[in-house]
Amino acid sequence: MAWKMLAETAPLDRVWMAFPLECFSMGDRPEETYAAWTGVAHAASAFVSVTMVVDPSESARAERMLGSHIERVTAPLDDFWMRDMGPTFVVDDERPGVLGAVDWTYNGWGAQHWARWSNDREIGRFVGRQTDAEIVSSLLVNEGGAIHSDGEGTLLVTETVQLDPQRNPYADKESIEAEFARTLGAEKVIWLPRGLTRDYEDLGTRGHVDMVAAFPSPGHILLHDQRNSDHPDHAVTRALKGFLSEQTDARGRTFDIIDLPAPEVQRDDDGYVDFNYVNHLVANDGIIACGFGEPAADAYAAGILGEQYGGKTVVTLDARPIMSRGGGIHCITQQQPTIVA
Repeated sequence: MAWKMLAETAPLDRVWMAFPLECFSMGDRPEETYAAWTGVAHAASAFVSVTMVVDPSESARAERMLGSHIERVTAPLDDFWMRDMGPTFVVDDERPGVLGAVDWTYNGWGAQHWARWSNDREIGRFVGRQTDAEIVSSLLVNEGGAIHSDGEGTLLVTETVQLDPQRNPYADKESIEAEFARTLGAEKVIWLPRGLTRDYEDLGTRGHVDMVAAFPSPGHILLHDQRNSDHPDHAVTRALKGFLSEQTDARGRTFDIIDLPAPEVQRDDDGYVDFNYVNHLVANDGIIACGFGEPAADAYAAGILGEQYGGKTVVTLDARPIMSRGGGIHCITQQQPTIVA
């Protein structure tokens, strides 16, 4: 077997999501959460089939809000961030037509004190079986938002996630890279030193890479650019740009780094925010992008995304209800590639 994680620009068969339910992530405005998650599902369904995993307690609401064109399957849930608890889909270079589903070990983003995961840790295997994929089991504690592949053997990760002592206390870079080679076909792992500042607070993931960088195509990196010198991520993003400018990919290419400026909003009631446009979903001919109620900044970011993804249609949605709960549009979706026999 030669498993390989494709680029997120590869043709998709469907996108997987999880319907919200009452838990810590819900916050104190539940209707806002339901509306944001279902809004992403409806927007993505214009470009790709969408399947929503629904906890039995939310079946009636899901049917009402999703309608008939969003497929639903039922399974017990603890939370609703599908990118992280769901499987990472892979293909087998040696067996055309075979889909694999990497079932990472999941422990609530490094055993966060507020997290529950007795149900969510089963979702990777559950979703994989729904697709008739071969289950690729892994003992590595990892989440889908913590990795980004260029589809040609290069993987972006952060040191503070995979090397987190509350995730993988006995692992080192060498053993983690070997596991990424086995499960994802990674030939070169680029270890960013960290993620965004807010991501290390209570609702954070301790540095998910999908909040800071993405591959729009091999040899190119979209990088979050915080230009406000008062914001703590100003120094972070400049350090990351300097680091990435000295790296090469699995094919030996240096990177063309495309700055994706942060939105103008800088703070909320809890301090500096990590709002960004990097955290988007590529859905066949569409891009479902985060917006922040800033027409000029949102449009500028959409223009960059459209250009970098070869003219795909960019649909911008208000992502503030999602970001305020700890992530973005990429974090609540997981892509399943189309398999050609």
